[in-house]
Amino acid sequence: MTDRVPFFSTQAIHQGFDAQAAFARVLKSHWYVLGDEVKAFERDFAAYCGVDYCVSLANGTDALELALRAVGAGPGSTVMVVANAGFYSSTAVHLVGAQPIYGDVDAASLTMCPKALAKALSQALVLPQAIIATHLYGQLAAIDEISALARQYGIALIEDCAQSHGAQLDGQRCGSFGDIACFSFYPTKNLGALGDGGAVVTNSLTLAATVRSLRQYGWSSKYRNDLPMGRNSRLDELQAAVLNDKLPQLDAANAQRRAIAQFYSAELGGLPLTLPMSTGDDFVAHLYVMRTEQRDALRARLDAQGIATDVHYPVADHQQKAYAHHHAQVSLPVTEAACATALTLPCYPNMPQADQKRVVQAVRGFFAAQ
Repeated sequence: MTDRVPFFSTQAIHQGFDAQAAFARVLKSHWYVLGDEVKAFERDFAAYCGVDYCVSLANGTDALELALRAVGAGPGSTVMVVANAGFYSSTAVHLVGAQPIYGDVDAASLTMCPKALAKALSQALVLPQAIIATHLYGQLAAIDEISALARQYGIALIEDCAQSHGAQLDGQRCGSFGDIACFSFYPTKNLGALGDGGAVVTNSLTLAATVRSLRQYGWSSKYRNDLPMGRNSRLDELQAAVLNDKLPQLDAANAQRRAIAQFYSAELGGLPLTLPMSTGDDFVAHLYVMRTEQRDALRARLDAQGIATDVHYPVADHQQKAYAHHHAQVSLPVTEAACATALTLPCYPNMPQADQKRVVQAVRGFFAAQ
């Protein structure tokens, strides 16, 4: 029996990685929270992103929430977001008590559409407190145009980089374009820990200091709570140690992901599919998402042939049951079409070439049988 092609393999991505060495350093130090591993990671990840400050956190959702709080979003304010990115930004917006305002996405990149954003801002009676630009699937959004609009209207720009570690435009890495940027280090991310983890990066000393206080109860110093709405959101030393050892390998891992994406795009070109718009440096292939009107039938065919796939994401944020009553009149045709047609193929570092070829052959075979 032929083995299944997994959608993602933690065993594959950790080939040659020695987690025990990272753990041993922490155990030898006898220091487990906010120690030297965290300090080193914050220093080195800030340098990697090309910014002055990094504040590590417990997870990526906390990063979004605390970034929103740091830029002043809260009850009575609104935040511009997209609705096709898994509800993560929307969750953070609701957690701070603000309301999400949804704009449609660009049909090619599926990231925030600058034209839709410009129209929304020009027509707004009250400007949003912040814009969250999500670099979806590893594809940089049109961040130069979005940041220009944010500056024009004096609105805080938050980059959601949870899927885009290392993506760059003209040599400038994601996370360095906005006022503050948010990362997740969930194990499946391009830079993944062995559990949850997150961070914000910024060039603003004020924003960094605010998030640093909020991550630990709102303290200004031990047991002195100066900021409201603080919490316990700290990256532990074990995860920081893992990230320290993985960070030097990130660019090589991204190159592997990008090479798989390039192979898929070359082999699947000409089929009735909408493929990722780029496989260049602005795309780090966190996910290889294609679109087809025959999504469900193709997915079933691949599953029958032992190939795992996923859908990112099947339900648009404004149509999620928990909050749909707030957005009954919202219409986002590009977003809604993407949710109905998107299909994600396996794409991860050290994915065997034989598995890549099986995926291609199965997709081509589906359309050849039409």
